Amino acid sequence: MNTKKIYKGIKNLALAAVVIAPAMFLSSCNDTLDMPSYTENDLDFVFSDLDKAELFVKGCYRGLIHEEQYRQFNTGETVTHPAEEDLSGSKYAIANYYYDPITPYTLSTTYSECYRIIEQCNVGLKYIANLPESDRRNAFRGEMLMVRAYCYHNLIRFYGDVPAVWSALEDLDPDAESTFYPTRTSRDEIYDHIIADMQEAVEYIPWYSECDYGTPERLSKQAALGILARICLHAGGYSLRWDLETNDPSTLELKRRDDAAKVREFYQIADDALKQIIDRGENKLIQSSGDMSGFQTLWCNFMQRNYSATSDEIMWQIAEYGTTTNSTFGVYNGQPGSSGGLYGQRKTLQFKLPTYYLSFDENDTRRDVTCCDYSVTFLKTNDIDEEWSNVGTTYSCIMSGKFRIEWGVEPAAASQRNVDIPVLRYADVLLMYAETQNYLNNGPTAAAISALQQVRDRAGIGSMAIPTTEDDFLEAIMQERKWELADEFTLRSDLIRTNLLDEHIHQAQQDLKDLSDKTGKYAGIATYRLYKYCQNSQTYGDTFLTVPYIDITDPDEIALIETAPTSSSAYDAFNEKIATILANHGITDGSTWYATRMFEAWNSTYNKNCRRAGGFGMASVSTICVGQSTYTKATGSEENGGSYPEWVAGDNGLYYAYEKNKTELLPFANSAEGHPMVDNPNLTQHPGYAQ
Repeated sequence: MNTKKIYKGIKNLALAAVVIAPAMFLSSCNDTLDMPSYTENDLDFVFSDLDKAELFVKGCYRGLIHEEQYRQFNTGETVTHPAEEDLSGSKYAIANYYYDPITPYTLSTTYSECYRIIEQCNVGLKYIANLPESDRRNAFRGEMLMVRAYCYHNLIRFYGDVPAVWSALEDLDPDAESTFYPTRTSRDEIYDHIIADMQEAVEYIPWYSECDYGTPERLSKQAALGILARICLHAGGYSLRWDLETNDPSTLELKRRDDAAKVREFYQIADDALKQIIDRGENKLIQSSGDMSGFQTLWCNFMQRNYSATSDEIMWQIAEYGTTTNSTFGVYNGQPGSSGGLYGQRKTLQFKLPTYYLSFDENDTRRDVTCCDYSVTFLKTNDIDEEWSNVGTTYSCIMSGKFRIEWGVEPAAASQRNVDIPVLRYADVLLMYAETQNYLNNGPTAAAISALQQVRDRAGIGSMAIPTTEDDFLEAIMQERKWELADEFTLRSDLIRTNLLDEHIHQAQQDLKDLSDKTGKYAGIATYRLYKYCQNSQTYGDTFLTVPYIDITDPDEIALIETAPTSSSAYDAFNEKIATILANHGITDGSTWYATRMFEAWNSTYNKNCRRAGGFGMASVSTICVGQSTYTKATGSEENGGSYPEWVAGDNGLYYAYEKNKTELLPFANSAEGHPMVDNPNLTQHPGYAQ
């Protein structure tokens, strides 16, 4: 390893932090900062006063949520799946628990980025100690302690035991092998350290109402308390462990730490932290506004960067704004797929499992926010002045919807969507509190039930029964987390820490097969659907939610549309049959509807012909901007010629490589410079993947 390169990187941190911070916080700070020119190693100058030190602290937030966390690690939790064209691609492989340290089928940038930020925080913590003590200085110290803790938390939940470095590298002995080649540190030791750090930090950081941040793009006290609680639940929860001394694969086991009293202590710390947030009363769930549900009101305002309307609920978010500070989050997660027009041509790379889409109660207002049943496409010729449509999709291409492109603000460029990354919401606080109360009291308390009830009431499912036993209540909370917190990067490790991953993985596999066969709870599922033609406004800030549809289950109505028209001369007769069905359902306004076979591929012959009869041109009926592994594939076994589609079951079927007591954690990458196992010869490999 090149030690000169490392030390040069340390010195560059100061310059990087000062340069990037103003751009990162343009959303809440409109004035332009007249910045002097700094030399790259002038850390003493950067920390010569609190104003310059604050720029360094802001810079520590940069890159905290890396692309791997919202692409690869946002999947595999029975909710979201990659819409890859190549079923053997890295995103598809990792979503299905196929890891390989020698190929790209593991994550490595998150590892290096976390340690970059950890080093930056270590440097900042060292130098800020030279400033006179004050509330402001201590608050900056608290932020850096929290950011460092959050990085270690992500490293542990992805990799397990990882090296721990608590001092700036420039203060370590350059001749000691452990300085540049540290071994794995027990995750319990790291958790004990960072939880103590966070308990100190929450005393320093002000409540949101007492700070002048303007947006939740920095940590307030309530956000810090919420992250403390989240990390305590992981520290006290289940994780894949093994004997670090022997690295024996036979010692791999998903379990809690051996000290039961310590586990309970972590749950109590979390419970106390969450109660502080709730009792403070500054935060609440966003409720309905006009004709929008509370859930849609929340996310539409978030996408419009109207943070004054969302900060009561979204307690911490990572700033993404402008031409220099903008991740790919808004590109990969902020669209239902767009074939062009104002939004540009953007392909959706993730979709929702149809079993997840169908799991929602019919009254749950979250489904059509989280699950997008349409894609933006042209009606005829893909011309700039074309009429654009929100075209209905099939079960194999229900897309993610919380961060959809139409709800956003107009970006400077298609690759700069200005979509902040949410990290913590009050809904999460309530669900974590319900969980800690349930655990600490061997069953749900009145406070636990109330917390869960608040989330359900906002969603429109307040009448749903609440279990009374500890295990059943925990299961209900985890299902609620799926409905509430999809695409917010917590669900996969939530299932691991509660020891429910194995159960949910196998249930999801069976459910998808049952759906494919239309058996069990899916026996009565509609095969045919009529979608209403909906024009896309091609404007930013459009609050369009979902394409109206009618599921057709009546045999007589199915008989009318069972055969699609194959030529333009047959369109009128087919549309008259659709009009008859619409009249049966009380719709006589002359609106245009088109038939869809939901278990077939979106571009099946039947579906293309029906869309043509509904007015779509030849070019627009065959392609939408969604990964081809979904929209070109069937969901039903009958529709796939009598066997399960490949993405449902088979060599590349759902979670095909999942293996209990192995795939809960990733191996370290080991094929090139820049990978942990290559750069650090003292690291041991995850024993399930050791060569």
